Amino acid sequence: MTPQRLTVIKGRGIVVRGNDIDTDRIVPARYLREITFARMGEYAFYDERFDAQGRRKAHPFNAPRFQGATILIVNENFGCGSSREHAPQALMRWGIRAMVGESFADIFSGNCGMLGMPNLLLPKPEILRLMDFVEGNPEAEIEVDVEKRAVRYDGVEVPAQMNESIREALLQGTWDMTSLMLEAKDKIREVASRLPYMKNFAEKSV
Repeated sequence: MTPQRLTVIKGRGIVVRGNDIDTDRIVPARYLREITFARMGEYAFYDERFDAQGRRKAHPFNAPRFQGATILIVNENFGCGSSREHAPQALMRWGIRAMVGESFADIFSGNCGMLGMPNLLLPKPEILRLMDFVEGNPEAEIEVDVEKRAVRYDGVEVPAQMNESIREALLQGTWDMTSLMLEAKDKIREVASRLPYMKNFAEKSV
């Protein structure tokens, strides 16, 4: 596996409005007992999407017109609350590949970066304009340009901001630690073979 360098992410948008949407709303705490992240996409915004009987409620993640969307547009302080990695995992496994918002909680944004899911920042007026556009044009393509720090849609390019260390990791491919370790497995084996407490490591697969 070669580390993936992320420069531009394209896709249709989906809007979730509201400030201070915390990680417990993104994925309810009772689903943290899952042993793996494999089913997390099913639980994204679960309590806002379904009632106690499992019936669907009105929510963008349930709306047919937004199915297949990959760019999530949000408001202020998205991902606040606990530092659970399950929240970005749920969004990614639902299908989200990038997010654009007014602001993101720091730990949440860092967790997104480790998954290769950039968070770009736009001023409130630009976010509201983008939200209105996406809701009125759910089939339109949105471009999230990590390299140039910009968001493009409807023939316009809007300058954006993002955490610089996360940006550099995405551009260089160093965000994907699993791929980096697999790429360096021969060197890892060689170093491990010289360590007394790891003498059998070189004979095992990484």
